[in-house]
Amino acid sequence: MQADRRHTEKQEEKRATLRTVAVIVISGTATALFLLAALLYPDIFLERIFYSSLTISLVYFFFLVVESLTIRRIKDERERYSFRRTVAILKILVVGVILLRVWIDTNYILVAYGIIGAGIAVALQDLFRNFVGGILIIFSNPYRIGDRIEISETIGDVIDIGILTTRMLEIHARDVKGDQATGRIVIIPNGHILSSRVFNYTVDLTFVWDEISIPITYGSDWRRAISLVLDIVREETAATAWRAEREIERVGKRYYLPKRDVEPSVYLTLTDNWITFDIRYVTDVRRKRVTKDDLSRKLLAAIEAADGIAIATENIIVYDGGPFEDA
Repeated sequence: MQADRRHTEKQEEKRATLRTVAVIVISGTATALFLLAALLYPDIFLERIFYSSLTISLVYFFFLVVESLTIRRIKDERERYSFRRTVAILKILVVGVILLRVWIDTNYILVAYGIIGAGIAVALQDLFRNFVGGILIIFSNPYRIGDRIEISETIGDVIDIGILTTRMLEIHARDVKGDQATGRIVIIPNGHILSSRVFNYTVDLTFVWDEISIPITYGSDWRRAISLVLDIVREETAATAWRAEREIERVGKRYYLPKRDVEPSVYLTLTDNWITFDIRYVTDVRRKRVTKDDLSRKLLAAIEAADGIAIATENIIVYDGGPFEDA
């Protein structure tokens, strides 16, 4: 799987390089032709076309060299992807600014920028907002390819970050319970990053806290039940708890993150019918449902096998209209 992904990554890099080379060749050819035409038939329009094609050739060639020299040093696939996206956006911005300077007189360039900016702000509010959001995402890294995030009340794994939109593989929808993929691709406008909260589940920490609630009868040996539950949960989550503790220490060096207890714990709540055991533990973000299922099975089997411990159930009496009888 990893080899196939790496092969696909290399193929995409080759296609991107070929597209850039094609642009350089076409614009370079156009540059030579329009230079010849401008020399034979002096005209301001031909000169501007010449400078425009020259600008495209030089900018694309410059970024091709920069990308070729830099991309080899980036080992992480997500970083390589983000770097190529950034280069693509910078090419468009640089070309656009220079062409604007070529085609508009210097005396009116500031006025032109203002008019164009106002027009874009009014006519293309959403498009401009999403573009700014895309730039912000690429440079500030609130999330990256592969991260699991929640934005605009949607949870999913980020599979693509474009200039205008972000694509996610949806997780935990109405039709699919638990933290598992629904199979639907969600397209989120990047403008949401400017006004919505983003919850990133994997940016610095790879774990979350989860809970299982079990009702235990009042007649049960609740002290032994606590010990039994903790022994099982500690054994099953030991590796995750150890990794979580290391991650908290590492992140605590960058942010103000006080030390957190990652050991499993049981909290008791007394109700009218039973004692509720709220079992709190750490689990890998992407294995939340699997871990809960595994723990639930082991806890259920252990309680059933234990003497003096029973799971409580709620009894409902349906009245059929007849006389009541003393229990």
